Amino acid sequence: MQFTAEMIAGLLNGTIVGDKNATVSTVSSIDGGKAGSLAYLTNPKYEQYVYTTEASIVLVDNTFEPKDEVKTTLIKVENVGQCVLNLLEMYNATRPRKTGISKLASINEGATVGDDCYVGDFTVIEAGAKVGANVQIYPQCYIGDNVTIGEGTKIYPGVKIYEGCSVGKNCILHAGVVIGADGFGFAPREDGSFAKIPQLGNVIIEDDVELGANTCIDRAKTDSTIIRRGVKLDNLIQIGHNVEIGSDTVMSAQVGIAGTSKVGSNCFVAGQVGVADHVTIGNKVQIGSKSGIDKNVPDGEIRFGYPALPGLQYHRSFAVFRQLPEMSQKMREMEKRIAKLEE
Repeated sequence: MQFTAEMIAGLLNGTIVGDKNATVSTVSSIDGGKAGSLAYLTNPKYEQYVYTTEASIVLVDNTFEPKDEVKTTLIKVENVGQCVLNLLEMYNATRPRKTGISKLASINEGATVGDDCYVGDFTVIEAGAKVGANVQIYPQCYIGDNVTIGEGTKIYPGVKIYEGCSVGKNCILHAGVVIGADGFGFAPREDGSFAKIPQLGNVIIEDDVELGANTCIDRAKTDSTIIRRGVKLDNLIQIGHNVEIGSDTVMSAQVGIAGTSKVGSNCFVAGQVGVADHVTIGNKVQIGSKSGIDKNVPDGEIRFGYPALPGLQYHRSFAVFRQLPEMSQKMREMEKRIAKLEE
């Protein structure tokens, strides 16, 4: 589908500088723009590309004044970042939507599938499962006994949802997600071996949650592992049994949360963070990448390092750590001087 500069400016309440009839059919970065694409300038460091890009239209801030000749059509808007988000959502809405239930899918007679759903090849939906309207389930997925999936949710290929788990409305589960596998629970025996502790709970995922590829959410030993509304988890994340993640919390790739820990709402957890078991993290907490959290964190705190320290304390400690070789050398020199004075 093509859009003219005039149409885009009308949608975004923008001002055109250039050809109002310029057309685009896709979106690109400003440094990789091609004819027929719409690019955008959100970072001043990339201004140089405004003068060289092949993109047909570029969104810029209202205050932007070119320092050189501009060949492309500019659209000046109030907030470039928000306008780009609006356009991407609009473009995504125009993409064709898969429909229909494949003859190669296996749907148990006791399962319920809502209206306007898509179920791909070799997907299995077991007895008692309830799939809401407008759900899209791509090929080779497994939906276990008595699983509930809310309307509008999209489930990409290879997702496995074990029995008794619940997924809310308008969620996105990327390829390879596993929901409801057993939590890592074992009890040591006297002979040094381990007895498996039955994991009898489930997983509850609330509305508007997005789970990245190959992320795993373990079922609870009892009760539920809970992912609250609006949570966004990146790829390759491990959430242990009986964990609760608060609403609108975001986690980057390779985070691991051990069993029975709780993370508050509106938190940001950077990549490769590890959280020990039975730890409570408050609301609006920020944790830097590769940090290790083994103690409770109050609301609004910032943590870095391993073991994690408050932000300012960590940066002060790191500044000292970087100087340790020089400090060590000075210490040896001082020891030599003191020895001579003592003689």
